[in-house]
Amino acid sequence: MSLVDWLRPYSVDKTDSSIRGWLGRMLFSGEEALKNVGVLSGGEKVRVMMAKNMLTAGNVLIMDEPTNHLDLEAITALNKGMINYKGVMLFTTHDHELLSTVANRIIYIDDKTIIDRRTTYEDFLDEFGK
Repeated sequence: MSLVDWLRPYSVDKTDSSIRGWLGRMLFSGEEALKNVGVLSGGEKVRVMMAKNMLTAGNVLIMDEPTNHLDLEAITALNKGMINYKGVMLFTTHDHELLSTVANRIIYIDDKTIIDRRTTYEDFLDEFGK
């Protein structure tokens, strides 16, 4: 099954051009949109799932290390998408750039501490030195 065919059930607009547009946003250009889903790399799977999430237009995203398995170009596209997302996102990451540009509330949890602050990541680091 091609990426276009796999995504079609999740799209309101079922046309190839619309679905290919969403795939293009996730860096599947030209013939890559016709790639078989069974041969995707880890990073490609993540990008296709991001396209699916955007097509279903949910208002809450939960992501665990969303930049894992992505190359720099895909991380940049993900970062821009997360900045523009209008819903609620809960994500964990070790990506300093993603935290600095996207997060506006930090929930820090370790063995003895829970800190919950509406703040930028940089201000959180200044205040708590974590």
